[in-house]
Amino acid sequence: MHIEAQAIVCAVRPHGEHGAIVRALTPADGLVAGYVRGGRSRRLKPVLVPGNLIRADYRARTEEQLPALTVELVESRAGMLGEPLPAAAIDWATALAAATLPEGQPYPPLYQALDGVLAAVVAAPAARDWAAALVRYELLMLSELGFGLDLSGCVATGALTDLAYVSPKSSAAVSRAAGEVYRDRLLPLPAFLIEGGAGEWPELLDGLKLTGFFLERDLLHGRAMDVLAARERLVDRLKRVSA
Repeated sequence: MHIEAQAIVCAVRPHGEHGAIVRALTPADGLVAGYVRGGRSRRLKPVLVPGNLIRADYRARTEEQLPALTVELVESRAGMLGEPLPAAAIDWATALAAATLPEGQPYPPLYQALDGVLAAVVAAPAARDWAAALVRYELLMLSELGFGLDLSGCVATGALTDLAYVSPKSSAAVSRAAGEVYRDRLLPLPAFLIEGGAGEWPELLDGLKLTGFFLERDLLHGRAMDVLAARERLVDRLKRVSA
């Protein structure tokens, strides 16, 4: 088994006295774990930071064996970890991939989306410039793993315009006219997810509320609830910034 690819570091945990097991997302092979000898050394510790872009070389004698991984830094995003809000965004975006993606299955759109979110955070640490991309990344994660939302039209009437809500039961859009009487049971559907663009703060927070509901219910409930703490920290900080 030999994989050589550019990859995004998603999770790192100590292994043994000096090593580390690193899970990184690659474009063509998906999430792949590997053992990095000396991964906790002064030389490699700054490289093995979630969010960093690396050149990864995985080698193993069999497919079942945990491969040995050697790494080379391509782009460091660790400089953002000193900023509370960008750090929370990077922590959550990478933790979501590590917690939900099955290993060894390719998800090229998710690789591109995660890389895009991280690049946006680095380019413009102000959350207003990357929050919409994060919401779309979360929607894509749901879709790629089989829990996509149907935002193409109203599930009740078939209307294609003025979509304002999402039904928790059907995971589908509902028009304003059809959903107004049931609005307390529905989730808000922000316009930027239909029309494009960045969205204003109230819409961005509605988008995070929407994706958060389905992520917790369909992907993270019962097996990775601790990962949601990273998202809660991020959302709390975004709310403070938007106030």
